[in-house]
Amino acid sequence: MKNLFKKYKVKSYITFSSVVIIIVGFISILIISFWNNNNPVDEVKTIYFVDNISKPQQHVIDRFNKIYKGKIKVEAINLPFEKFSTNERKELLARYLRSKNDKIDVFSADQIWGQRFARWAEPLDKYFSDNDKKQILSYAFKSCLYKDNMVAVPGFMDVSLMFYRKDILDKLPDHLEIEKKLRQSITWSDFIKLGEKFEAGTKQPFYIFQADNYEGLMCSFMELLEEQHKSLYENDKLQLTSPEAVKALTLLVNLVNKYKISPSKVTGFKEDNSYRYFILNNGLFVRTWANFPRDYISSYGKEPKMKYLVKVPLPHLDGFQQASLTGGWNLMISKYSKRKPEAVQFIKFLMSEEAQKIMYEEGGYLPTNNKIYSDSTYLSKHPDLEFFRNYMKFSIHRPYLVDYTRISDIVTHYIRLAIKNEISVKEALQEATKTINN
Repeated sequence: MKNLFKKYKVKSYITFSSVVIIIVGFISILIISFWNNNNPVDEVKTIYFVDNISKPQQHVIDRFNKIYKGKIKVEAINLPFEKFSTNERKELLARYLRSKNDKIDVFSADQIWGQRFARWAEPLDKYFSDNDKKQILSYAFKSCLYKDNMVAVPGFMDVSLMFYRKDILDKLPDHLEIEKKLRQSITWSDFIKLGEKFEAGTKQPFYIFQADNYEGLMCSFMELLEEQHKSLYENDKLQLTSPEAVKALTLLVNLVNKYKISPSKVTGFKEDNSYRYFILNNGLFVRTWANFPRDYISSYGKEPKMKYLVKVPLPHLDGFQQASLTGGWNLMISKYSKRKPEAVQFIKFLMSEEAQKIMYEEGGYLPTNNKIYSDSTYLSKHPDLEFFRNYMKFSIHRPYLVDYTRISDIVTHYIRLAIKNEISVKEALQEATKTINN
């Protein structure tokens, strides 16, 4: 067991070194952006926005700059996912904001960062009326609160689900019955039986999920835990060794080692490489997020096979209701910004119907503005939004804890070892608990 802890510590040192290198690059980006665009004679207020800037986002930024020409200009600082992982972005922003520098005005934060980043965020209640808040999807708004205070606005929503290849499924003799079950959320027991039958007749992968040591694995684990009405923390006590936690991890382990409906390769998969493997190897099912098609096209370009993709709810445990995790990114204003009124104008524009429709239509980003979901004319043109509006009723959140990301890193380290069959389920959960408590 000592070797496990040594590995964990070595990994931490490597991660720290990587973060230092990235921080130097990040500060260089900021300095270049600032000096290239900061004109003391110019009366235009320039605000700096840090995010993974996609084409739809740049379109929205350009639109804002056109509307507020001569008054406010948004300068984007791009931290692309191709170069910066989610954890690297988190450490970059945290270390930069800790320095109390005023060069960042608005930044994008993963929903689960809210509790940690609240200390550096401008409180927003005074800028948003009760009516403004009512226009935000309730599922998204929860992640914007810290101690009942509004510290963020939702940039876009995401929700976990499953895609399957219809062209492959249609070759099965009972595909119509299977599709009916999938649309209603198939039980894990029926899904596993289908997988065992499928795997017996083909070498194609049946079910791809992400089981590398990162937040995506934690999401799969949390879905199964919360679906059983069990929280990670109850009465300020960690619940990792509960029967529900054991059941959740056992299922993930068995998908690979007992039922063999998922390849062992999943322990090296994050979203990006799992999607590529799924497409190239003609997989039948993949656990993913609503933004899967957008992300794949962004990374690899359009793939003819993608026209056969159909989205359905994730499987659910027998005797329980289906559940999915909400995800997405929120927008926060730095408390050290000297351009807060202009920053507020910008995030309000990002929340507008106009901006959110651009983001959805051009990039598939799920809107967080209630007005869009209540527009029957718009929904008739975009029926996918009706699916997501109903599906999000079954959504659940990860715990809102200040130390959540640290806890998640530890938990995924050990549960990945269990999925790799290097330690037992109970040992993984016990060691994770011990490490967190220490």
